[in-house]
Amino acid sequence: MTNRNLPAIGILLVAVALTAGCGSADDGRPNAAPSASSESAPTTPTPPESPGVDGTTSPSTATQGPTQRRPASPPPVVLPKRPAGAPGAKQVVDAFRAAGLKVPSPKDRSVECGPDGLGLGCSELMATGAVTVYVFPDETSASDIAGTWGGQSYQRGAVVLNYLEAKTPAADRPRYEKVLNELR
Repeated sequence: MTNRNLPAIGILLVAVALTAGCGSADDGRPNAAPSASSESAPTTPTPPESPGVDGTTSPSTATQGPTQRRPASPPPVVLPKRPAGAPGAKQVVDAFRAAGLKVPSPKDRSVECGPDGLGLGCSELMATGAVTVYVFPDETSASDIAGTWGGQSYQRGAVVLNYLEAKTPAADRPRYEKVLNELR
């Protein structure tokens, strides 16, 4: 599911919750709100509705009780494991550095592999100013992604080097690829 679908799903859930609350006044709840045709007002407040998808109550129930909030931090992203024997993204970047290759500003961006990021399904992701290193859970996934990036990537097993965002000259790329090929 993509983040683009979440607002639509949220609106749908609020609409269902509101329609579910529009039944007859005799729905079995002792403090049910009166129907629109009723002339008397309830003497006790009705209990608040349960919160919607976004953690807030609907506008019609906002004055009935406190708003419940979700925890501030999102749940941790669980990424697939890299295959046994495949080098880790940090290990690849360290090997580049040891070989005297430029790897400016390395950043672990593995969280972008998950559903809230790029959603590529990778296990690890290290970005540098020269090359971005992806490690996938299997060679098939790595091959599929490398194929979509065409001549701007290089695959060795479950590891893919991506040059799309990098400023690495094409003449220097074989040196990075050679270091990756020597890892195991």
